Amino acid sequence: MTPTPTSDPTAPDSKPTWGETLRVYLEPASLRMLTLGFSAGLPLLLVLGTLSFRLREAGLDRTTIGYLSWVGLAYGFKWVWAPLVDRLPIPLLTRWLGRRRSWLLLSQGAIMAALVGMALADPRTELTLVIWCALAVAFASATQDIALDAFRIESADANHQGALAATYQTGYRIAMIWAGAGVLWLAARAEVVPVADAAANAVPGALYQQAAWTTAYLVMAASMVVGVLTVLFTREPVRIEMPPARNAAEWLRSALVEPFADFLKRYGKQALLILALIGVYRISDVVMGIMANPFYVDMGYTKDEVAAVTKVYGIVMTLVGAFIGGALSLRLGVMRVLMLGAILSAASNLLFAWLAGHGHDVTALIAVISADNLSAGVASAAFIAYLSSLTNVKYSATQYALFSSMMLLAPKWLAGFSGVFVDAQGYATFFIATALLGLPVLVLVWLATRAIPPADRSPEAP
Repeated sequence: MTPTPTSDPTAPDSKPTWGETLRVYLEPASLRMLTLGFSAGLPLLLVLGTLSFRLREAGLDRTTIGYLSWVGLAYGFKWVWAPLVDRLPIPLLTRWLGRRRSWLLLSQGAIMAALVGMALADPRTELTLVIWCALAVAFASATQDIALDAFRIESADANHQGALAATYQTGYRIAMIWAGAGVLWLAARAEVVPVADAAANAVPGALYQQAAWTTAYLVMAASMVVGVLTVLFTREPVRIEMPPARNAAEWLRSALVEPFADFLKRYGKQALLILALIGVYRISDVVMGIMANPFYVDMGYTKDEVAAVTKVYGIVMTLVGAFIGGALSLRLGVMRVLMLGAILSAASNLLFAWLAGHGHDVTALIAVISADNLSAGVASAAFIAYLSSLTNVKYSATQYALFSSMMLLAPKWLAGFSGVFVDAQGYATFFIATALLGLPVLVLVWLATRAIPPADRSPEAP
């Protein structure tokens, strides 16, 4: 029987027991996503969050840091080259590793090389080189995401996508601990002059030591070996055979046109609503996140304090939220958890506004990070499961890249002006404004819940 428009199309037909719910996290497909999620999560902070801390410490102004966050737009445009990743074989590599693993290995190698470039370049004198290397990391990382999202979607059925999303998020967040707390800890340990001595000098950039950051970023580049080894020692998912193209025009049609036409055909008028929801769902978090690290620097938090509270403890809270979100999605359906995540994510930004007027207080920072990261974990797990449910496995890489690109495009563009806003209005007003950005999301989730249920994700689906 066709569900009514008000039903949650992602809700399971029968609720599994709690034992069955938890055992799914130990399945091989879930465990593989743990290490591959680590490989995906490592580059992101190194070109966005951690880089903004590094640049602020090097003396760059907040407006410039905000504009440089547009490096992250590479993630928002990955749908442009997703059809190539979906269909184009890589000479030798594809024959040896398969379609998904070959692209994963190529992109991981490029990430490692570009991170080495970021390690060796000094942003005070070679900012242009740092930017180009950061762009290369972002482009290669986005390419890895395309192949990895397709790998994940093709590795399990729709009912298990919530669990795969949760374990993927676990690996992703562990990598963020390493690329956030780990890199700060490494840089702090590698400093020649104690921070307390340098802090006595009020000259912008006095705290910055290039050699320390070089050491930290080189270790990050070496850490990508985790993903490389996983790719080499895992299996290629079962390939969905596509009819061979007879000419270039037919290949372009099947690679570029059909994935988007398939989505529009399956969802019709609801496609615009779905794309609108995808485009703004994480806007509160993304816009606020660009100024988080400059905020910590300006509030006087040390590298060790930021590493321990926001990058270690905070990520643990995000993991807890991700598992809660994954489990609730299995039992209650994705749409209900999607609404919960949207409410919590917007509301938690108000706590940063309170912190801005509270001053340097580690206990207060712990409280704010607890609420914010728990909310982010719940929202992320539900959102990934929702995106996966929209995808037809025939075009998994291209369609998922479209969805995940839409998620970042508008928020990343808007986030580029965050430094200008903070300079003009202050941190407290900025954080309140980012919370208000989440209000339209609630309306869109409600409308999407009432929309026509997603079509069957099988290759034969119309």
